[in-house]
Amino acid sequence: MAEITAALVKELREKTGAGMMDCKKALKETDGNVEEAVDWLRKKGLSTAAKKAGRAATEGLVGLAVSEDGKSAALIEVNAETDFVAKNDMFKAFVGKVADIALAKNADLEAVKGADFPGEGRTVDEQLTHLIATIGENMGLRRAVTLSVDEGVVANYIHNAVQDNLGKIGVLVALKSAAPADKLQELGKQIAMHVAAMNPQSIDVSSLDAEAINRERDVLSDQARASGKPEEIIAKMVEGRLRKFYEEVVLLEQVFVVDGETRIGKLLEAKGKELGAPIELTGFVRYGLGEGLEKKEEDFAAEVAAVAGS
Repeated sequence: MAEITAALVKELREKTGAGMMDCKKALKETDGNVEEAVDWLRKKGLSTAAKKAGRAATEGLVGLAVSEDGKSAALIEVNAETDFVAKNDMFKAFVGKVADIALAKNADLEAVKGADFPGEGRTVDEQLTHLIATIGENMGLRRAVTLSVDEGVVANYIHNAVQDNLGKIGVLVALKSAAPADKLQELGKQIAMHVAAMNPQSIDVSSLDAEAINRERDVLSDQARASGKPEEIIAKMVEGRLRKFYEEVVLLEQVFVVDGETRIGKLLEAKGKELGAPIELTGFVRYGLGEGLEKKEEDFAAEVAAVAGS
């Protein structure tokens, strides 16, 4: 029996794109012959993943995991090529389990990829490669994040859910408070729904990106100068319009979508008095599936013609 070295496994993995454990098994089955191992993997349908790696993956699912005490939670995004995969039970199970792992690993993406995938004898990364070969689409674990509080709750909301904790938009909202956890969860979920709808850029004005503020100020200044008014009037016009900008992009300045009149900052103050303890919103995260990714435009007619001509 030939020795199955790490170098051999690496070579086979680079040739096929198959998972490390699958490559190791293939080499054992073929007595260390790399070319025969390639054929073995092809017969098992495990070497196809590499061919799919260049295809655009902008669909998929956002997954959520929450700790038992409700004080921490994780979001992940796993992408695939088509929306059909989001309905696949294998894919949904994968996203759910990886969300749990992300919570345990504090969303360290490399640690998550290298972690053992439950019940499969593979790492998360290897299981993903296996899934690509099995389902037949390119996929990718794109990002992960966690939020936590020492006291209070991390509330959540999943929009367009396909099942519990899986959907198209995921939101976490961290509320620090000594108020009752169940009441904080109710409030936090409403704010999380607001975040899903309004997509704020920051919690407060001080944490808003300075470059975004300067860019907005430049645009507003040019618009104001077009009025021909004096510079001191223009300055006041710009500051007034900046306040309007903050109301659009800063969470605590936004008007609560549920009642259409109360600012989020005032809502927290009022709820703190009602529940007998101050409530501080210490963080939020919103994951929208595929945001920031370039969606591949498919020419369906050309694709059909190409298949017909092959």
